[in-house]
Amino acid sequence: MKKIVCLILAVLVALPFFSAERKKVAVVLSGGGAKGTAHIGALKVIERAGIPIDIVTGTSMGSLVGGLYAIGYNSEALDTLVRGLDWTYLLSDRENMSRQNIIDRKRQNTYIISHGLTIGKRNNNEGGIIKGRNISMLLEKLCMGYADSLDFNKLPIPFACVATNIVDNSEVDIHSGRLPQALRASMAIPAFFSPVRMGNMVLVDGGMTNNYPVDLARAMGADVVIGVTVQDSLRTAEKLNSTLSILLQIVDFNVMNKYDENVANTDVHIRVDPSGYSTASFNTAAIDTLINRGEAEAMRHWDELLALKKYIGVDPDFKPVKLNPVSPRAMTEKVHVKSVTFENMTLQDEDFLRAKFRLDRLDSITGRQEEEITTSMRTDLFYQTATSRLVEEKDGYRLVLTAGNRKTSQVNLGFRFDTEEMVALQLNANLPLKKTLLVSSDLTLRLGKRTLAGGNIVFHPRALRFSRPAFSYYFRHNEIDVYHKGEREYIVTYNSHQTSFEPVNVTIRNFEFKAGLRWDYYHFVDKLKSDSSRLVEFDNGHYFIWQAQLEFNSEDNWYFPSRGGRFVARYAYITDNLAKINGRLGISDVSASWRKSFPLSERFTLESLLYGRLLFGAEIPHIYGNIIGGNTFGHYVEQQMPFAGLGHVEYAERDFVGWQLQARQRLGKSHYFCFLSAVAQHAPEVKQLMKTKTLIGGQLAYYYNSIFGPLGASLGYSNISKTPYFYINLGYEF
Repeated sequence: MKKIVCLILAVLVALPFFSAERKKVAVVLSGGGAKGTAHIGALKVIERAGIPIDIVTGTSMGSLVGGLYAIGYNSEALDTLVRGLDWTYLLSDRENMSRQNIIDRKRQNTYIISHGLTIGKRNNNEGGIIKGRNISMLLEKLCMGYADSLDFNKLPIPFACVATNIVDNSEVDIHSGRLPQALRASMAIPAFFSPVRMGNMVLVDGGMTNNYPVDLARAMGADVVIGVTVQDSLRTAEKLNSTLSILLQIVDFNVMNKYDENVANTDVHIRVDPSGYSTASFNTAAIDTLINRGEAEAMRHWDELLALKKYIGVDPDFKPVKLNPVSPRAMTEKVHVKSVTFENMTLQDEDFLRAKFRLDRLDSITGRQEEEITTSMRTDLFYQTATSRLVEEKDGYRLVLTAGNRKTSQVNLGFRFDTEEMVALQLNANLPLKKTLLVSSDLTLRLGKRTLAGGNIVFHPRALRFSRPAFSYYFRHNEIDVYHKGEREYIVTYNSHQTSFEPVNVTIRNFEFKAGLRWDYYHFVDKLKSDSSRLVEFDNGHYFIWQAQLEFNSEDNWYFPSRGGRFVARYAYITDNLAKINGRLGISDVSASWRKSFPLSERFTLESLLYGRLLFGAEIPHIYGNIIGGNTFGHYVEQQMPFAGLGHVEYAERDFVGWQLQARQRLGKSHYFCFLSAVAQHAPEVKQLMKTKTLIGGQLAYYYNSIFGPLGASLGYSNISKTPYFYINLGYEF
């Protein structure tokens, strides 16, 4: 019996020496910006070959793909993810329009440059054109469950990524911490993205020191390395013929650091040819091509991969256990929240958020609600950055709201060119004036044919969640060419002062209602008239206007909506003494517009616009008369209404109603071809509207939705002017 026991013990002791332990396999993914989407195609083939992956390392875009793969995003999930993302939005600091109220949406679609300033404090989010706010928010959502501080070796697949500490130009291999922060640091392209600060380190893109970290994978215990790179070949002397090519060559030389020795230390090197694409090629067609190239190049190494599979000690029929495919939390998916904590915020700001979003009664939250809260932190509370994250706890999550430095001002710059006004510039500054009471001011200066200077003061009482009482003053100097039946009749130049107080100013995302009293004063400087000009009197004077306006806007795009609608209704009572005008009853001004988009396909949209303005009263001051023409409401004067095919502005009768229909075809992502038709009736009295001549107009237009705003050219004709009209514009409307 003793002999049998000794024999069994001897076999158990010797068994490890007779069993071959499987070799550890690492996948290493290089940096390369958009070119790094090719890694996903290569991962598809590695999965297809049935090769187990024990370690993942990466740099920059390789760290993003590799980090997500390490927590369970398989190649198919990554493919779906990168194709569905709005990269233009992610690679910017623009606010998500759907999370903003109407006021903030208008500001975002007026100015091409928007920059927050923090004077007197060190701003850790500076140092790049882009702060990386939107990409950071995305990473927080994608890494849900792995967003708290942890050891990356304990991820479903052990992972590490590379960043560069620009304090001493040293390589930083990140093995632990907050995964979203580590990925963001690894891909912080110098000068483009602001750096990430960890302790005393200022971290930027790891490609500056180790763009293809095979050595890191070996140090983590990898016996075998499969590597994927997307490096371009260095340019020849003949191709170094522009500033951009020279800069890119310098960058490419930097990322070659350690590259050759790491390639030599790779068992299977899959080099994807990125020719024709750059680090910024995040458009749909480029991503599709790059993923396909990655898959095709990996398939060329199929025999090597199968041989490697045998070498590492895996059965030919072996298939790795698949991780559960992970997808980002849906914006509407609710997560149970046990508590809310605040970081870097004053007690007053905490109270404001608690009251506005009812956080004390919060028991669950969606991704959409998180974005609404962080948007409010940036827009209402003036923080440079604002992030949210969910920390997993027993029986639920803790919502952590973190604020950056507070802005001392938000500066916005708008630029516009068109064939009517030539060049116009508009500068805006939004300044917080509050301490215990939330107060902000908004100052605007416009230079051009329509000069404007002024601003408003807005109160944000905590007791009222959405109401913002406002006081404003604006000075305008306008010079307007007024036409009659296509012929210029006169040029009028005037100065105006406008002061208003709106005690009722309610804003709830898509809804805005404001009511109050306005005082206008007009001083007419000059009037140049033609020989055939009709007798029109412009008298200096002041007016008190009681007014109320309701607006609802659910459109998905400010200039080229494909769905949703916009409704505006306004009533004004015009007087010269708060009750009457010239000793008689005041003038009632009733106007409304309703724009609705109907998507007939993914790229083709019909847009209907019904609008009109009716004036009631004995005598209408000419400055408040109906004016039609142009492409937008209120461009030259407040009461201006658009009319397709009529480029210049003309006076219409006191009662006007119109309908405009636009057929819009989108080509690619940013090109639009439009056909607009318009019909209208106008008359001295409402009962005569259908008895007068119908106004008809049409317009063909092309627009490119550029980063500087819409760039467009249009050709129109109407039976009002009876002459073709050509118009070019660039920039947002203001």
